[in-house]
Parts: sequence; C-alpha cells; structure tokens
Amino acid sequence: MGKKVRKESVITCKETFEPLAVEGKTPATVVLLLSSPEEDILVKACESIHIFAEKGDENKVSLLGLGALEPLCQLIAHKNKLVRRNAFMALGIMASNGDVKTALQKTDVIPTIIDKLSSEEDIVVHEFATLCLASLSVDFICKVQIFENEGLSPLIELLYSPDPDVKKNSLEVILNLVQDHQSRVEVHELEGIPPLLELLKSDFPVIQHLALKTLQSVTTDKDTCDAFRKEQGFEKVMDILSNTLLTDLHAEALQVVANCVSDSKTLQLIQECGGLTRLMEFVLTPNAPGIQSNAVKCIAMVAQSSENCKLLQEQNVEKVLVELLSVADVSVKTAACQAVTVMSSNQASKVIFRDLGGIPAVVQLLSDESLVLRQAATLALSNLTHSNRLNSFAVYEAGGHEMLVQQLYGSCSRTVANSAATLGNMAGQEVIRCSILSHGAIQALVEPLTSTDTQVLLNTTLCLAVLACDTEARTELQRAGGFRPLVNVLCSHHKDVLHSACWAINVCASDVPAAVEMCKFGALELLQEINQSVNRRSSFSKLAEISLLNHNLSVKYSLTGHLASTDVISDGFYDAGKACAGQRILTLEELSKQPVNEHQPIIVFNTAKEETVYVPEERQSNPLEIDTSSKADRRTPRKKKVETQPESPAEKPWKMMDDVSLQLLVKEAKESIIPLSDEREQCAALARLVSEAMGGAVEMEKLHEFSWVLHLSELEFHLQCNVVPIGLISRGIFCHRALLFKCLADCIGISCTLDRGEYNRAWNEVLLFNGNPSRNEPSSQPCRYIVDLMHQPGRLLTASTPAAEQYQTI
Repeated sequence: MGKKVRKESVITCKETFEPLAVEGKTPATVVLLLSSPEEDILVKACESIHIFAEKGDENKVSLLGLGALEPLCQLIAHKNKLVRRNAFMALGIMASNGDVKTALQKTDVIPTIIDKLSSEEDIVVHEFATLCLASLSVDFICKVQIFENEGLSPLIELLYSPDPDVKKNSLEVILNLVQDHQSRVEVHELEGIPPLLELLKSDFPVIQHLALKTLQSVTTDKDTCDAFRKEQGFEKVMDILSNTLLTDLHAEALQVVANCVSDSKTLQLIQECGGLTRLMEFVLTPNAPGIQSNAVKCIAMVAQSSENCKLLQEQNVEKVLVELLSVADVSVKTAACQAVTVMSSNQASKVIFRDLGGIPAVVQLLSDESLVLRQAATLALSNLTHSNRLNSFAVYEAGGHEMLVQQLYGSCSRTVANSAATLGNMAGQEVIRCSILSHGAIQALVEPLTSTDTQVLLNTTLCLAVLACDTEARTELQRAGGFRPLVNVLCSHHKDVLHSACWAINVCASDVPAAVEMCKFGALELLQEINQSVNRRSSFSKLAEISLLNHNLSVKYSLTGHLASTDVISDGFYDAGKACAGQRILTLEELSKQPVNEHQPIIVFNTAKEETVYVPEERQSNPLEIDTSSKADRRTPRKKKVETQPESPAEKPWKMMDDVSLQLLVKEAKESIIPLSDEREQCAALARLVSEAMGGAVEMEKLHEFSWVLHLSELEFHLQCNVVPIGLISRGIFCHRALLFKCLADCIGISCTLDRGEYNRAWNEVLLFNGNPSRNEPSSQPCRYIVDLMHQPGRLLTASTPAAEQYQTI
C-alpha cells in the first residue's frame, strides 16, 4: 500500500478582491506594473510613463534602463484600445531619444507599428505611431523594414488625416524613405502626389516645408515628374512663387521647379505662364542667397536645351550670371558657375561670356577656400575652353593655367579631372602649352595617373597626350616617374580610359628612351594582351603597340622578326634573339648585368665614340681593346692593362662599349660605297664588305665546318658579358651578317629590310629597278631581291625564287 497523503482543503473565493488604490512613487514600480494582467493598471502605468518620459531625455534613458521598452512594445498590440493608445504615447515620446531609438532598432517592432496605422485606429495612436516611425526611419535598415512591410501605403493615406500632427509625422517618415529611388517610385505608384500637393495649402509652415522637400525628392524621378505635371503641380508651385507672403517657401519651391524644368512639356508651361520672367526676377532678388542660388539652378536646367538657350540669351542671362560670379555668397557663385557650365555648350554663349569678362571672373574663383566652388569653377572653364581657342587664350591671359596646375594637387577628384580637361583644351596652342609645362604640369599629372577615379584617369591621360608632344616634355615625364603609372592605366577595363591611355602611350613612344622605358614596365605585353581581346582591342591599342615597336626596334625585331626598310637602326640597337608574344624583352643594361651563360650572345650596334663600359670589379680580369693597326685583324680581342679607377661607394652608370671596329666599317662603307652611282653595285659592294668582315664566303657544302659558335663563346668569355658589340664578330653566320648589312645600309642610306628565319637564318631584302637611270635606260616595275651574304657575297637573288628560298631556309 502506498503512503497516505493528507488531503489539502480547497478553498474557493466566492468574491473578488476589493478595489485597491495603488500609488507608485518610483519609476521602477511603475515599470513593474506594465506586466500586470489588469487592464486598468496597464492604462495608468502607461500614462504615468508617458508623463514621466515627457520631462526630458534623462527620464527616457532611465526608463530604458529599467526595462520599460520591451513591455511597451508588447502593449501597443494589446486588445484594449485605451491600453494601446497610452502605450503608443509612451513609446512615441521615448523613441525621440537616441539611446532608446538604438534599442528599438534591434527589436522587431516596426511591423506592429505599421499594422496600427489602419483607419480603424484612434487618431492619437496614429500620431504617436508615426512619431515613433519618424525617429526610426532615419536609420537605413529601419527604412528598408518600413518599405518591405508596405508602410508607405498607410502613411500616404494618413496625409489626408484631419490631425496636423499626424500629417507632419507621416510627412517626416515619407521624406526619409524617398531618399531611396525605390521608395520614390512607390510614392508615385501609390498616388502620393495629390495629397502632397494639397498639403502645400496647409496653415502650418512646417507641413508646407516638409511637403515641398518631399516633392523635391520624388520629382527627380521622370515618371513622377509626369504625374506631377498632370496634377497641375507646376502651376501650384508657381502660385507659391508668385505669393509674396510665402517667401519662406520660395527657396524650396524653386528646387522643385529645378527638377521639373528639364522636361520639355514643363518648359512649355513655363513659357505659357510667364514663368521664365518670374525666374529671372528671383535670380535678381537681392539679399536672398537661398532663393537666388535655387533660381540660378532652375536657369541651368532650362539651358540644357539649345532652343531654351536662345530664350535665355534674350533675357540677357549671361550678363546676370557674370555679375553673380562676384557676389559674396558662395552658394550663389557656385550655382552661377554651374549655369555657366551648362550654357557654355552653346558657342554663342561662350563668346558672350568672354566679351563680358566672365572668364577672368571664373578664374578668380580658383583661389576660393570653398572646395565645392573651385570644383564648379574648373568645370565651367573646361566647358568654356572646349573647342574654343580664344577662350583658351583668355584663361591663359588671366593666369588661369598656373592656378589649374595647382588644382591638380587637390584632394577632390572632380576638381582634378576638370583641371586636367581644361589644361588639355588649352595646350593645343603652342605658346600656352609651353607656359603650362613651365609651371610643372607634367610633375603634377603623375599623381592623378594613380587615381581610381575613371574621369580623372580619362582627362589626365588625354591632357598628357597633348602636353607630351615634344622630347623635352617626354623626358620630364620620365624623370618624374610618370611612365610606370601611365602603363598601369592599360589595366583599366573602362573603354574610354583605355583609349586615352593608348593614345598617350602612342604620343610618348615617339622617343626611343621613352619607348624603352614603357616597355620596361610591361607596356608591350599589356598591349599585346589587349589586342588579343575581342572586347578590349581597338584602333588606339593597335596604334600604341605599333608605335612602341617602331620606336623600339630591338623589341620589334625580337618579337616580330622583321624590320622594314623604314625602320632605321640607330646606336643602342641590339638583337636579343627571338622572343615569344607576351614575354618582356629585357633592356640592354639588364642583359649586360646578367651572369655569362651558354646561350647565344646579345649582339649590339653602337657607332658612338668615346663611350666606355663600366663593369663590376670581378669582371675586370679580361678587359679588351681593339687593335686598329691593320684591317685584317682589327676585330681580334687581346688583353690590356686596366687603369686604376678611384673607388666610389655608389655604382657607376652603365654605358655601352666603344666599338672601334664598327666605326671603321661605317667609315669604309661611306668612303667606298656611297660614291657608287648604281644601286645594284652599292648593294653588291656592301654585301662583299659585310662578308669580308664576318669571315668571308662559305661554300654551302662546307657551312657546317664554319666555327662561328666557338668564336662567339670566346668573345663572351673574354668580355665576361653576354652583350657583344657587332664589330668584334669576325666569324658570323646568316643572322650576324644580315644584321650588320642592315646596320651599315641604314648608315649610308641604302633601303633594305631585315628578316629572321629559323635556325639562325636571317636575310635582307632590297627593292631595285631593272633599268639604269644613269644611262637613261627606261625603268620597269621595281623588283625584290634577297642579298647573298654567305655563299656568293653580292649576288642578288630574286625574291620568291627557288634560289632565294634555299638561301632563306635549311
């Protein structure tokens, strides 16, 4: 049996407890009462918290700390109407505090608040619910929550509320929401324009201001502008502008007009109701900077149409704008610059601005402390000088070019971009270009080349392309370290930026040192990659690659294996062998500093005199001199004593080795070949000279016995360098002889090509006429010949014949 359990007596209360008056003297007690199950207590507790919170932020924060927020968020959904109302009053007042607002953002209260905006709810609930949302809607995440919970629809309905506080709070929420494009579109679709326009007639200025600000935001959307016009919105705003008792609303009303005047139909309304005249009156309104600046913005919007520019010219707008450039208020001057920018798209207005002295006035603004004003001024100058030589001179005469160069060092990307564009416009005039360069423009443009801003890169590279059109400017760009960032711009995937960068590189490649420098930084590899891309390649990129190759013949020959007759070899040319596309060709200096290896040497061409090569101390054990005492052994290397050089802690600059033998060959070619009158005789004589210098004729059957490889290896060993002057080679094969022939031919003015084949084959092609002009023999069409330098030196092989092809291939 189980243990007996004593029965508890059950006492049933037959009567309710007598009403007890509860008096709470501390906030903590009242907060505890928010959890009461009795509705009367909840009503009084919420009312007490509302009263307590109204007394100041300190009380709001105290209630937050006591935990009042969570029960209040629950009570706003209470089934008792009075409890809901008082809870909303308390919550709405508390939400105005920053700490409370932050805590509310972490809750999921927004859907509940939106649910209570229905027409069935009490007006007081509407007032404090919208007050709460007005505080929360400042936060982006809360705005998203309000939008996603379809809060805009009931808020727009509340704009018809008889209570002004409900209207005001609802407007504040809507204004915060329409800062985002999606909400602006939604306001239009929910037919929010009519109630907003109706509120312009409100007796309360704060509501009128909020309605205008909301309209200003929503009318930035084109469809909303259409709805605004259909609802006679423009006329209603013009009524405000015509009412002298509503001057406090004029500035905001003009902002709404500025958004709408870009629409052609609205412009028609302006002309029909005399709105343009009224706008000009506002432009001339003294002592009202806000109204003036907004009116000028409207003028700028009107001027976007060429037809409207003519209407504005009839109103002498240019003269008014020039006068406004000198007023004290920064906002007015900024708006005036912006209007000048727009109107300068009209050539007639450009002339008028110059004749009225507007250009010096804009230039003066470049020294203003306001960054926004300087940005507007540089943009105005950019438009004024675009395709206008006289305006460019006007800026130059006002000293604007010097100030624009300084603007390139600014922190505002728009100002930098505008300044570069203006300088590029002006630099088309040689005297201006020289002056711009004298003020350090090249150095100033280097930093903008590293920008990530598309417009800065576009305008900077275009400006460089105009400025760097002479050797001195390109040399300065190289000294300033500008080629590396310029080459890096080729990595841009923006079409226009890439085009302008290619154009700048094309211009800079006109000098061999500049072309070499850009290739050093990978320009050629990048351009090859771009030109292999279907989407990125263009005529600009192809031209840039061709220019780099044409002015860096060493790289061109390594990559393409071909030099045209127009490609004239000069000192410093070197043959580094065949390279693959995309492979960077090392510079001659880089190649000379590599350890001696077993690969074929790099052959260098250098006729310059009094040049010496500085080599590291460990390489000075086998220096060479060339004995020029006799022609037969002038290329025989031998040792000589090295003069002691004073030690220097710094590395000495690298220079090419003096090639005395080549100098003698050039001299001999000039003396013996140039006097020959027949081109055929010249080519044959030069071929024999080259063959003699490179070891003489070699029978085709005995070609394998010709020990040229060992000879070149000995030269590398004695020089302790992979770079070998071509004049030192006394036993050369096809590739060496063809290179020497091309070098000498270019020195004495004989046109020929240089082509590389496979397996050390190379050849020269010349273009000759069959007739003899000196004997008055008629000449036929020119014929192409391959010059034999190996087997029967001087023989000319007709191109594309079996004999020529046998010479070119194994």
